[in-house]
Amino acid sequence: MKVLLALGLIPLAVCAQDVQKVLQRDFQPRGQATMDRVVQDGVQRVCTESNDRPPAELAKQLEADQLKSIPFPQGSLMGDWKNGERIAQNGRGGQWTDAPGAAGGGSCYNCHQLSPQEASFGTLGPSLLRFGATRGNSPDMQRYVYGKIYNAKAYNLCSQMPRLGYSGTLTPEQIKDLVALLLDPSSPVNK
Repeated sequence: MKVLLALGLIPLAVCAQDVQKVLQRDFQPRGQATMDRVVQDGVQRVCTESNDRPPAELAKQLEADQLKSIPFPQGSLMGDWKNGERIAQNGRGGQWTDAPGAAGGGSCYNCHQLSPQEASFGTLGPSLLRFGATRGNSPDMQRYVYGKIYNAKAYNLCSQMPRLGYSGTLTPEQIKDLVALLLDPSSPVNK
């Protein structure tokens, strides 16, 4: 089937439908892990069906819609970078054994390099080392970082980064702490 898909003989949408059927058949709800986790929303479906290359005008409109979904808090969007470091290191949350509503972690190091002291980090996402030192910590930059963490699809429709605020994985305060981790000059990210 992979060969037929690669040759363009099977439409990607057919394969996506097959995958959804397998997920619906094989996954079972357990605790707080309900079946809604395996159902794509409209944005995810557009990305899947277009092989992460939707028409530019459609992507632009959907990104604008996603940006409208972000409830930006008033005032400074920078919390405590030390809490942000703990959140970035924490991969817990959302498992069926966790209490519903319990604070989750960001698992940031699974995809990004953040600190030069980290011996192990993922490379799926870009390195964020010296992010704030390079870009500054202006209110506009705080807003961008907060929004990107809250709902990455507002800035890149088919981003692989999870929508950590949109999904309820992280609270607004946790996101503010991650903003501080990335932008505060005293954070290890910017040393």
